[in-house]
Amino acid sequence: MPALIECHSLTKKYGSRLALNNVNLSIERGRIVGLLGPNASGKTTLIKLINGLIQPSQGEILINGQEPGIESKLNISYLPDACFLPEWMKVRELFNYYSDFYSNFNLRKAYDMLERLNLNDSMKLKSMSKGTKEKIQLILTMSREADLYCLDEPIGGVDPASRDYILDTIIGNYNENSTILISTHLITDIEKILDEVVFINNGCMYLHKSVDDIRMEHNNSVDGFFREVFRC
Repeated sequence: MPALIECHSLTKKYGSRLALNNVNLSIERGRIVGLLGPNASGKTTLIKLINGLIQPSQGEILINGQEPGIESKLNISYLPDACFLPEWMKVRELFNYYSDFYSNFNLRKAYDMLERLNLNDSMKLKSMSKGTKEKIQLILTMSREADLYCLDEPIGGVDPASRDYILDTIIGNYNENSTILISTHLITDIEKILDEVVFINNGCMYLHKSVDDIRMEHNNSVDGFFREVFRC
């Protein structure tokens, strides 16, 4: 069985700017992976390539052995780093929209998560706080029965209590046949749930290691090691 994500000499240019440079990477199923790096390091570009939103300039990227396309998009659930939902819609309308659009959307799972938040499905998005909107977006993303979940800054800009809910939701909906790829700057908050990390800097892959290996080899936390590497 091929790796879930494979990158071979993956390169992406925007005009003369090199966003990703010759990235070689393999990620297996059943992992929670942190995609970490400074600002403008190439994290979001890699996520967009995985989701087929942009095309490589050189090299290739494969999802379960295939180039990104209709089939891979069905099996990838993507949470972008900005709100992407119409503010005028009610929660039930969003759930129904996703249920109609994605054949792998689990409506029962979505309502179970909503019930744990003590929210009403008649609420409109525009009446919600930023943290609550983030939770609704996460519910929609994690309610799909996907092979790969790509979460771009899922805990950025929300309060600590909301972060705990988001992390608990990620863990509670994780299964051994899927992989979760999380891009974030808040390493301390997510480190406890990660199996492995990918460090990217200036479009180049710096390392790909398990969290346990980093702790044993460097006698440091992932956050501490990241700060040493990038002098944060």
